[in-house]
Amino acid sequence: MLPHKQIELKLQAAVREIISDADVSIVLVRPCPDPKFGDYQSNALMSLAKAQKINPRQLATDVVAKLDVSDVCEKVEIAGAGFLNFRLKNSVLAQTLESAARGEHLFFSKAASPKTIVVDFSSPNVAKPMHVGHVRSTGIGDALQRTLRLLGHRVIGDNHIGDWGTQFGKLLLGWKQILDRPALERDAIAELERLYKIINAECDANPARLEEAKAELVKLQAGDAENISIWKEMIRLSQIQFDTIYSRLGVKFEHALGESFYNPWLGEVVDDLLAKKIARESEGAVGVFSDGSLPPKEDPFLVNRDGEWIPDPALVRKSDGGFNYTTTDLATVDYRLKTWSPNEIVYVVDDRQSGHFKKLFLIVARWKPDAAKTTNLIHVGFGKILGDDGKPFKTRSGDTVKLGDLLDEAVERAFKTVSEKSSDLSEAQRKEIARVVGIGAVKYADLLPNRQSDYIFSWDKMLALQGNTAPYLLYAYARIKSIFRKLENPESRIQNPELKLAAPEEIALAKHLLNFGLTLEAVAEEYRPNFLCNYLFELAGKFTGFYENCPVLKAEGAVRESRLALCDLTARVLKQGLDVLGIETVEQM
Repeated sequence: MLPHKQIELKLQAAVREIISDADVSIVLVRPCPDPKFGDYQSNALMSLAKAQKINPRQLATDVVAKLDVSDVCEKVEIAGAGFLNFRLKNSVLAQTLESAARGEHLFFSKAASPKTIVVDFSSPNVAKPMHVGHVRSTGIGDALQRTLRLLGHRVIGDNHIGDWGTQFGKLLLGWKQILDRPALERDAIAELERLYKIINAECDANPARLEEAKAELVKLQAGDAENISIWKEMIRLSQIQFDTIYSRLGVKFEHALGESFYNPWLGEVVDDLLAKKIARESEGAVGVFSDGSLPPKEDPFLVNRDGEWIPDPALVRKSDGGFNYTTTDLATVDYRLKTWSPNEIVYVVDDRQSGHFKKLFLIVARWKPDAAKTTNLIHVGFGKILGDDGKPFKTRSGDTVKLGDLLDEAVERAFKTVSEKSSDLSEAQRKEIARVVGIGAVKYADLLPNRQSDYIFSWDKMLALQGNTAPYLLYAYARIKSIFRKLENPESRIQNPELKLAAPEEIALAKHLLNFGLTLEAVAEEYRPNFLCNYLFELAGKFTGFYENCPVLKAEGAVRESRLALCDLTARVLKQGLDVLGIETVEQM
C-alpha cells in the first residue's frame, strides 16, 4: 500500500476512536503545498471540529495521541488551527520506489469502489467539418475517460453525434437540386458544407424557399424512403471524416449514439412529463416551468426583465409538434439510466451550454427522483480558443479553422523543427517524430489551461522545446531513454535495485514520483486534466535538477544502479502520464 494511503487509513481509525460517528470519508491526506512543512497534510480535522462544535486544535492533539504512523513517518506535527503535517521516512520512500521498480505499482492504486461512468464528449455534427472547437471537448473528454479507466472505473465513452434536426431539410433540398457529384466524391464534407451554405442563404432571403426545406424535413421525419436514404448517405460520408480525425487523435468511443437514435422515445418523454405535471402546455408548445423550489437568482427557469422575474421555460415540444435538444437529452438520460445504471453521467460540453444543463439536470431530478439520488449528472464545461486578437480563433479569411487542417499544420511545423535539430535521422523517423510531437502539442496546449478559462492559440508557445509544452515533456522522456541506449546492455532493466537516496535532488524527485497517483485522483475528482499537465511539467523539471547534479552513467556500483532506477521510474511515469492525456511518446527526438 502506498504511504499516503497507510497514513490516511490510520488517521481515519484514530478519528473514529475520538468521534465514533464521524464521517471519516472526508479525512483525506494530500501532498503538502509547501515541502518545508512536510510531504503530506490533512486539514479535515478543522471541518470535523466545526461540525462537532469543539476546538480544532484540541481535536488534532487528541487524534495525534491515538495515531501511530511511526513505521511510515517522522513525528507528526500539528500546525495552525488543526492542520496535521506528515514527513515520510527516507527508508519508506526508498522501499516504495523499490516496489515500483519491481513492477508492483506505478505510484497509483485502483479505486476501492469502482464506479460506472458515462462520459459524453466530442459530439460533432453530420455534414459539417470538425473544427478547432472540437479539440476541447474531444481532448478533455478523452483525457478524463483514460484517467478514470486507469483508476479502475467502468467507463462508457459515448459520442452523441448531431445527426438530426432542422438543418437536414436544407441539406436534402440542396442534395436534390444542386449536388455536384464529382465534388462529393473528391471531398464529401466540403460539398455538403457548400450545399448547406447556399440553401441556408436562400432560405434567409426567401420564405418560400424555407417552406420547401421544411417540407423536406417533414418527409424525413415521416420516414420518406428517398429522404431517409439520402440522410443515411450523409451520415456514412460524415462517419468517414470522423473516423479519420479520431484515428489521428487516438480517440476511441464505446458508442456513437446520435440524436436520431432517441427519436422513437421523444413523444413518450413529453407525454410522461405532462402526465406527471412536470411540463405543461403554453401557447401551443409544451414546456417545463419553474417549480418555485429555488430562489429566483438561482432558478434557471426564470429570467429577470426590467426588475421582474418572468418564466424562461425549457421547451420539450414546439408549437409545430417538433421536438428539440432538451427532449432528446431527456430521452438520452433515460436510455443511459436503463441501459448502464451509471453512478455518473459526465457531459464535456462548452460553458455556453451551462444554462441548458442546469435546466436538464433539474428536470431529471423531478422526473426520475429515485435515479437522481444514485446517479450524478455533471457538466464539465470549458472556455473558448481565441486568436491573437482575443476573439474566437479563425482563419485569415474569417472562416472556422478545420480540425484536419489544424493537425496538418501542426505536423508540418513540427517536421520543420525536427529536420533542423535532428538532420541525422532518416526522413521516415523525422516524419514519425513530427506526427507525435505535432498532434501531442495541439492536445497538450488545450489541456494545460484551467478548462474553464479561454486561452490564446499560439503555434510558437505550443511547439516550444522550453516551458510547459508537449515537446518539452517528450524531449525529457526521449533524453531519459537515451541514457539507457548508452548502457552496454540497454535491454536489461534493473529488476531489484536498492535505492540510495542521499542528494536533495534525488529525494525531491523520488517524493514527486510518489504523488503521481494522488494527481490522477485529483484529475478524476475535479475533471481537470491540467492538474496532470502541471504535475508532469514539475516532474520533468525535478528530473533535470537531479540529472544535472547527480551523475548517472559516471557513478559507480550501487549509486549508479539506484540512479538508473530513478531514471527508469521517471520515464515510466512520464510515459503513463502522457498516455493518460492521449499523447504518444517517442524514444528519440
